[in-house]
This record gives sequence, structure tokens and C-alpha cells, in this order.
Amino acid sequence: MDNFQKDIDERTNLTSSNRFELLLFRLGSAPDEDQSELFGINVFKLREIVPMPALTKAAGMASPMLGMANIRGEIIPVIDLPAVVGCVPKTGLNILLVTEYARSTQAFAVESVDDIVRLEWSQVLAAESGVKSRNITSIARLDNDKSSNRLALVLDVEQILYDIVPSTGNVAIDKQKTRAFTLKPGAVAIVAEDSKVARQMLEKGLAMMEIPAQMHVTGLEAWNKIRKMAEECKAEGRPISDKISFVLTDLEMPEMDGFTLTLNIKRDEFLKNIPVIIHSSLSGSANEDHVRKVGADGYVAKFEINELEAAIHKALDAKAAAVAVA
Repeated sequence: MDNFQKDIDERTNLTSSNRFELLLFRLGSAPDEDQSELFGINVFKLREIVPMPALTKAAGMASPMLGMANIRGEIIPVIDLPAVVGCVPKTGLNILLVTEYARSTQAFAVESVDDIVRLEWSQVLAAESGVKSRNITSIARLDNDKSSNRLALVLDVEQILYDIVPSTGNVAIDKQKTRAFTLKPGAVAIVAEDSKVARQMLEKGLAMMEIPAQMHVTGLEAWNKIRKMAEECKAEGRPISDKISFVLTDLEMPEMDGFTLTLNIKRDEFLKNIPVIIHSSLSGSANEDHVRKVGADGYVAKFEINELEAAIHKALDAKAAAVAVA
């Protein structure tokens, strides 16, 4: 247990190289299966790993909520993760994964922890078309060999939390504090977000702001679209701003992460003036430092629509001021 905690404490600064670290754990097996699946969660989301403590269950609390745990003086809700994904632990719920995610702290009860592995995001594939569970966002190939069947299912924590607490994420704009966006006719926002529920929230929020947007599941998918639009603009003798108003990207995504997507844009002479706003549940000073290093024009934590709107305004205003000076 101490070794896992040491790994988490020492390695959470691994960013900006299209690589990340995945904590592997087990939840038991499905009722009609003997094999125990391997699941994963990004180390960035973890605050600590602790043995299962005594829980206090409030009146009316129902599955998958197990109760409340006192972790270092903080009362944290505990979620039965095997119950969420439909597994039955063979040896019980033995460990808590304490996470800081989307402005909240919660703990997930799991059966056992296996390992921490360092992967390229290219080893992670979007799972929307190949996995039935709504709680799985991607599939990680744990070996570089593409024929390997050593896989881990990466959990969509946003979807899980949204299903348990549907009020997660404010998508109501305060009209008294808002102002209209001035965008070029025909220009769209390019959005990269692998979580289905987060994409739905962003799509709804941008529609409320009257911002046309194109949604993409991975950073690579968004990057390929941006390059295609750039080639069209070059052929037509037009600036990229005629087609792209700004880019809004998550950090964690299959195939290409948000840091790499941002770097690709900012290192390209034709694309570098596109405002890029990073929208992520991964908070903390390490991430914010890397946001600055890769040249992003804004950073906002998920998911509060008024803060997102303010971040978009700030990035677009800065771009307009720079153009005016030039």
C-alpha cells in the first residue's frame, strides 16, 4: 500500500508528453463470469489509497452509496464501485481510492489494487463503439504489442458521478452576468472531450451561449479536423479564424491528450493564434503550470457553465486585443 501511495505522490507531474499513468485495480467479476476484469483510473485523479475504514451510513442512503468515511478529519462519501459496474468482489471491498475530481472529493471502494503503469495516450482507444457499459470511457492496451490482449477498462468517472448525483455540473447561465459573443459568421468552436456526459453538457452550454461547435471524442480526432480546416483555409487564401473561433479541450483523452493537442496548435505558424481553452476535471498547481507551458489561453475546471463562459470571453478578448495592436 505504501508503495502505491509513493508512486502517486511522485508521479502525478507526468504531463505534456502525451503520456500518463494508470492505476490498475479489480472489482471482482460479473455474476455470470469467473474472470475478474482489470480496471483503470488516471493517477492524476487520486489523492491517496487507504485500507477500508469504518463507514457511517446515513438514513435513506442507498446503493451504490456505501456511507461516509472520515479520512484525515474530512468526511467523504464512499461509492461502491463494483455495484456501479455490475461486479461482485470475491474477497470484499478492501481498499478506498480517494479522488479529487470535478470540484469534489469522493472515495471509490474496490476489491484490490494491482499496479501503476505508464502509457502513451496512443495506447488508449475510445470505447464508445466497442463497450456496452456507459461507465467505460476507453480501453487501455497495457503492452505496446497491438495484438496483445492485456487490456484495462478505463472508467468514465464523470458519467458515474453524474448518474449518482444528477445535479453535478451547472448548465444554467446567469443572464445578468453574461454578454454576447462576437464571432465570425461560419466559424465554429472545436471541442475535444471523451466523456459522453461531459460532451453533452458542453454541447448544451455552448448552445446556450449561441456558439456553433463541432464535438470530437479524442484529441487526435480534433487535431485531424483542425488540420483539414487549415488546409482548406490555405487553399482558399483565408485565415484559420474564418473557420475556427476557438478550441475547447479536455486533458485526458484517448489517442492524444489535451496538452499535446494544444502544443500542436501553438507550434504551428498558421494555427498558433487560435485561442485554446483547457476544460478539465484535473486541477492542481502541476496541471496549471503545464497549461501555461504549452501556451493555452485559458484553463477552467469542470463543470460550471458561467466560469466556462467567462474563460471563453477572456481568451477571445485577449485575441482581439492582440490583433488590434498588431
